[in-house]
Amino acid sequence: MPTLSLALYRGLVSLLHPRMLALMLVPVIAALLLWLLAAIFFWSSAVTWLQAHILEWDALQWMLAWWPLTLFAAHTATVLLALAAVPAMLVVATLVTGIFAMPMMVAHVARRDYPQLHQRRGGSFLGSAWNGIAALLIFLVLLVLTLPLWLLPPLWPLLSLGLLGYLNQRVFRYDALAEHGDAVEIQRIVSEDGWKFLWLGVAVAVAAHVPILGFFTPVYGGLVFIHYALARLAALRTAPIEGVVISEAERGLLS
Repeated sequence: MPTLSLALYRGLVSLLHPRMLALMLVPVIAALLLWLLAAIFFWSSAVTWLQAHILEWDALQWMLAWWPLTLFAAHTATVLLALAAVPAMLVVATLVTGIFAMPMMVAHVARRDYPQLHQRRGGSFLGSAWNGIAALLIFLVLLVLTLPLWLLPPLWPLLSLGLLGYLNQRVFRYDALAEHGDAVEIQRIVSEDGWKFLWLGVAVAVAAHVPILGFFTPVYGGLVFIHYALARLAALRTAPIEGVVISEAERGLLS
């Protein structure tokens, strides 16, 4: 059976390949361009709207009365938006990686490390796009529901790791299995290894909080999930059934 630590290690090894190093720039550039355009057209109005609503938050006004938070009182909206921009760019980079870059990454890893694994194509590009949209919507709902807790500084790192960890595992697990697993295999692995995928997502989220390097973790995270998912799929297909080990070729004939 594959282990989380082995997947994290193999993901790092795969990341050092020149093709993967070049691919790291794609989601980062896409996220930066998207948020740059958003800032050009909406930053001023967003700051004005948020600052006006902040004045209505009694709890926040109480916090801002404490020094040194009073130093930021006049620019609270600007500071909050600037702090939110980094994780927002990571979210976009993760979605771009999952929908557009993962097929190339899966092909690269499978060709080098899992050449014996047969492709059953249980997923599709539309399935990946829908999975990414669903992951984003659930992520945003969880973010809104936990907004009051973000006012408590001790909970900031836990909330950030939890939300990004969920997004990572929801986006990457499907794309890692879509090309090689069939629908039944994908459903079984996702069901049986749900918590392991979540722990992988949290581990990648921890790496995402490292300054500068965090911008490139979407590709690393994708590689980690690919290694774990493909190793898990290979183990599933060679698992003994009623005392008999069915080979990949035999399973292909039976499916």
